[in-house]
Amino acid sequence: MPIGYLVTTTLVAACTWFALAPLRRPWTLALLSFRFGFLLNELPFLVLYWIVASTLLAVSQGDTGSPGGRAVLGLAVLTALGLLVLARRGMRAGPVVDAALDDGLGAGWRTAVDAGTASPLRRRLPYGRIMFAPFAVRSRAVERLADISYGPAGVRNQLDVYRHRSLPTGSPVLVHLHGGRLVSGSKNREALPLIHRLAAQGWLCVSANYRLSPAATFPDHLVDVKKVLAWVREHGHEYGADPSTVFVAGSSSGAQLAALAALTSGDPQFQPGFESADTSVTGAVCLYGYYGSLGSGERVPSSPLSYASADAPPFFVAHGDRDTVLSADGARRFVETLRGTSPRPVVYARLPGAQHSFDLFTSLRFESVVDGVEAFTAWVRATRESPREEPTEA
Repeated sequence: MPIGYLVTTTLVAACTWFALAPLRRPWTLALLSFRFGFLLNELPFLVLYWIVASTLLAVSQGDTGSPGGRAVLGLAVLTALGLLVLARRGMRAGPVVDAALDDGLGAGWRTAVDAGTASPLRRRLPYGRIMFAPFAVRSRAVERLADISYGPAGVRNQLDVYRHRSLPTGSPVLVHLHGGRLVSGSKNREALPLIHRLAAQGWLCVSANYRLSPAATFPDHLVDVKKVLAWVREHGHEYGADPSTVFVAGSSSGAQLAALAALTSGDPQFQPGFESADTSVTGAVCLYGYYGSLGSGERVPSSPLSYASADAPPFFVAHGDRDTVLSADGARRFVETLRGTSPRPVVYARLPGAQHSFDLFTSLRFESVVDGVEAFTAWVRATRESPREEPTEA
């Protein structure tokens, strides 16, 4: 039997196991589960194609006739079944997101959306791209204007603008913040399927860098986010934005910053030198975020939980129930706190089988989340503004 088939099948089997049943403790093994399993968790079809093709090749060449060969063949079959289970979990995201929208917005939310926007919500996932081109996260209808400065901190104070090539005006704005535990990461990495989807629908999307630790300390990161929001209000119209409709979004630690920004609009302690700038947001989208804790009952400055109030805007929160980097319990606690303090809607989708970083590819799971975010933002806009004509995706 070729040693390559044995080694690669064993490796794929191990990664499939990490995706199916990730270890949560200790932290080093939890991180290992994430590293080895998250790619297969989102892209099981691509790995399944390889398992089937390599196994058929081994069978045709007679490499599975020996006892060892039959053992590897059995392992390949079990791995293929495991990959199908992962795919099935990804398919469950759609119904879960729909139920979360019903729960957070009310069962009649779609009526308000249909009446309040000229662009209908997508009814069917792009299965061809999901199954055969999941890395194709960009839209040809969208142009990217890169490395625009919004502050004095060089590369860490740069942002990218994504907009439809037809250059619409009066576009709603989405500001996205990358993850990386506030110590690493950069724009143009996470949530690109979401950014391109909305930009293709006529949004103006902004993906921003911010200062990182250890050179920066809290609240420097949040101050930079406030600067981005102030930049959108001052310069967004130059790129076609409607500065009165600004959603803030983030992934992982970016979700932490997005939540903090949404809950502290106009707070002068986070706007040094631009205290009078309007940094309010229309709504917030938080993906697999960190929300901190209340400690011993005292306010923790970097914890979004500390700022939940009746003034909170609408929130969309999505988290994986298999996340071994940041437990879904933190998201649940944050949602419960928001719902207990704010009258505005909070949509919470606890995604079955999802790990951390589920927003990197065009996958079954994240495309369902993208549809959910699009529906959530459409509902928020429809309940506060009149409809307008939007371009359709090319």
